[in-house]
Formats: sequence, structure tokens, C-alpha cells
Amino acid sequence: MNPRITLITGATQGLGRGIALDLAARGETLLLHGRDAGRLEAVAAEARAAAPDTTVRTYLADLSDLDQVRAMADRIRDAEPRLDVLVNNAVAGGGAEPLRRELSAQGHELRFAVNHLAPYALIRGLLPLLKASAPARVVNVASLGQERIDFDDVMLERDYEGLRAYCRSKLALIMATFELGAELEGTGVTVNALHPAHLMDTEGVRAYGLTPVTGIDEGVRPTVRLITDPELGSTTGRYFDRFTDTRAHEQAYDKEARRRLMALTDELTGYGPAAP
Repeated sequence: MNPRITLITGATQGLGRGIALDLAARGETLLLHGRDAGRLEAVAAEARAAAPDTTVRTYLADLSDLDQVRAMADRIRDAEPRLDVLVNNAVAGGGAEPLRRELSAQGHELRFAVNHLAPYALIRGLLPLLKASAPARVVNVASLGQERIDFDDVMLERDYEGLRAYCRSKLALIMATFELGAELEGTGVTVNALHPAHLMDTEGVRAYGLTPVTGIDEGVRPTVRLITDPELGSTTGRYFDRFTDTRAHEQAYDKEARRRLMALTDELTGYGPAAP
């Protein structure tokens, strides 16, 4: 068999780097994404050094700009023979200045843009390649931290706080996971989300002022399981707390809330079920 081709977003540090090094040791072909060219090349070199037989290709894009997300998807579709796994791992955390509301290139609240809109747009942009490569998997790195979305203030223009924005964006990602899992049933493309580990030792956790309580490896193991475990090959539209298939926030099961979220998401990204 040919080595599995896996795209990992946010691969230059933290969990993404850990996943990349784990998969490199398994002889996988890695497509590593980052927004800083120097750090991206450094992690690619690290993966090649750790596993000389692995193949590594890099893709540069700032996921806070949906134009760059679409352009990266186009480049990957044009360059890659197939895509077996997409790991949406890149994240905007609570921030070092959590009361400062930041915006994406398109003017959307930054955490909602990076943590929800970007992975959704990337899935949509790469779906033709994923379907052609089926069986294929999408793994969305979410969080145990989830907060109800207020559809009267989705972008948190009132009472802004970075961790609240993060928790809402991660719930949005889980809700999209459920919708996509149902939509893609029978195509051979599965879509699942997970909380990888609690307060891992990452730059984002430290920047917000929290004290890490687990190492990166604790998050790598359940994430890699969703990528590689043959017993999960047909599992789709689920949320995992580490290794356990469990329930997400109650709003994730509100069909009307999911409908409203997806209508907004399709509008903001320009991608819908019928879009190219």
C-alpha cells in the first residue's frame, strides 16, 4: 500500500507538531501547514530527520484570511495525488490580551474565523480530493471548553472575552462536524471531532495565563487514534473526549441551532453543499 497522505494544519508547534512527528515515525506522507515560513520549514526538517523515509511537503497560509484558506485548498487539489486524512488542528486560543477583540481579514471575530470558518472552508475546498481518495477521514480538533452560541451576537460584539470566544468557536466546529458527518454519509469520507487532552503544555494555554497540566503526548495519542484506527473507519459525525465517544454541549443537538449556524457559515465562507 502507498503511505497514507495526511494534511495537518497548525503543524509548527504544540499538538500539530506532535502529531506530525508521530505520523512521520509511521512512514506516512505529511502535508504540513503553518503561517510562518521559517517555523514551517523547521518542523518539516525535524520530521525528515526523525524519520528519513517519510515524505514531507509544506503549505503556507494564514487561516485568519479565508482567501488564503481557499488558495491553499486549490494548491493542494492541484498538487496532491490524493488526500487520505485532513486534521484541522490550527487554533486561535483565548489570547494574551483576552479583553481585546480581534478581527480576521474579512472582519469576522478572530476565534470564530480561525477555529470554525477556516476548517469548514478547508473541508469544503478539499472535499473533491477527499471523496476521490475515499476511504478518507477528517479529524477536527475541538475542545471540552464549549459555550452556547448566541445567534443575536455570534461575533461577540458585546461583553467580549477571548476564552468565551474560543469556547463558542469550538462548539461551532463540533456542530459543523455533526452536520458534515450526516451529509457525507455513504461517500467514504468520515468527519469526527475530539477534545484531545486537558490543558496541554502549549503556547496558547500559557499565553492565556493558564497552567498546563498535561503534556503534548497526551493529546497526540487520541488524535492519532482517530487518524489510524481501522475500527473507526466507518465512525462519523461523533465527538470524542480523548478516547471516549461522548456527548458535546447540548446546543450541538439542537437541529434548529445547527441549521442557523450552517446557513451563516455557508454565507460567510462562500461554501455550501452545492458550491464547488
